[in-house]
Amino acid sequence: MTSTNSAIQYDIKSAKSIFEYSKGLLGKTLRDFVWENYEPKKGKGGLGQMVENIFFLLETNSNPAADFSEAGMELKCTPLKKSKQDEYLIKERLVCNMINYCEVVKEDFEHSHFYLKCQLMLLLFYLHQSNCDNLDLEFIFSVLWKLPEKDLLIIRHDYEVIINKIKQGKAHELSEGDTMYLGACRKGQKGESLMKQPNNPDVDAPRRAFSLKMAYMRTVLDYVVQSGKNAVSNVVGVQSELVSTQALRQHSFDDILLLRFQPFMKMSYKKIAKRKNVDISNKPKNTFAIIANAIAASKKCPNVNRSEEFLKAGLTMKTIRVQANGIIKEAMSFENIDYIEVAECNNWFDSRLYELYSSRFMFVVYKEKTLGSGDYILDDVFFWTMPQDDLEWAEVYWNHIKDNILANHISEKYWWKGADKKKFHVRPKAQKAKNLAPTPHGGKAKKFCYWFNNEYVREIIDNRNTIRNNE
Repeated sequence: MTSTNSAIQYDIKSAKSIFEYSKGLLGKTLRDFVWENYEPKKGKGGLGQMVENIFFLLETNSNPAADFSEAGMELKCTPLKKSKQDEYLIKERLVCNMINYCEVVKEDFEHSHFYLKCQLMLLLFYLHQSNCDNLDLEFIFSVLWKLPEKDLLIIRHDYEVIINKIKQGKAHELSEGDTMYLGACRKGQKGESLMKQPNNPDVDAPRRAFSLKMAYMRTVLDYVVQSGKNAVSNVVGVQSELVSTQALRQHSFDDILLLRFQPFMKMSYKKIAKRKNVDISNKPKNTFAIIANAIAASKKCPNVNRSEEFLKAGLTMKTIRVQANGIIKEAMSFENIDYIEVAECNNWFDSRLYELYSSRFMFVVYKEKTLGSGDYILDDVFFWTMPQDDLEWAEVYWNHIKDNILANHISEKYWWKGADKKKFHVRPKAQKAKNLAPTPHGGKAKKFCYWFNNEYVREIIDNRNTIRNNE
């Protein structure tokens, strides 16, 4: 974006100069800078335009190039919220640009709108306030953020996964769980107009946009908070990396992880523990997770779920034990329900549960040799994303939870149970849950947790086995 405005107090061709100037907005609102008779713009998109107009003194235009085109930098305003502990939290994913299914398939990554606009960004974090005029939103952090080479390698692969699915006429099957850092997020509400897609003229697809996932944005926010500053440049990732940049130049992240497990396939978990120098003599409850972690981490980090790549992707490794008769003995637990978050969330696609269930999983499967022996071998490792039909069922599950929270019905007798055979249920993680969690009604209630039914976990494994048998 260019300007001939002589009042501009920064070098429009310098990203560093623009970043330094942006610090003047922090701790303030646009009302501190607005002039008389300015016509405010509505919505989140309108806020970005207002920052351009009021603070940076630029005129809004329809140019598809980066906002500060002469500096090669895009401007993004992204909301934060406050936790119960008064900490800043990422409110939503960072939407980068809309996906035109019929046009995007003509672009390679280096010439895509996403790449050309978003390699370098000025991120302005503001505090979200319900029913608040855009002019009165306070800006908290400014980040001059260049995508690191390593992240770009993963994002490039994500982009290609999305594009290949669109080329196959499967834009309607896109899921944020298909990819690591770069997602194809839903835009708009259910029932809104669909878009045409190539190679499948009979099926239109929901509107989607390229976005950097919430998990990825959390790592950016964490770095800023840990720096102790409200303005940070040259953001770097957390230090506990699982895969090197050099390795990613040769192979995809998925392939690197799967190759680490290959030498141990069909091997007894006890033998694997011995090979990996893992002490399981005291029979810890999470024995199988410890062994899986030792393989996946390859001595690069203590916990893969806390590694740089897993954190940025919202990726989770889960272990599954299958008895010799095919039965999954244990259901799969997730995090505790945040009653206030559920009550305050007005859109399923913005909910914490949607983020959890639409994320990717790496399942490590151990299978019992003979029934009752307790001797398990490493049988399979695969990445999994919840199918769209199941996500729609999860939305029903979430709405049921929300309705009960709003009605202050936070008790076992109201939740879905495992015996209901509805794929998901609610129960505590521990038999005796002593800790309480705050509710939107000002009280406190017993902590309950999101769960997959064990029958649903078996369904996942059975579907995976069908795929393996057909390969």
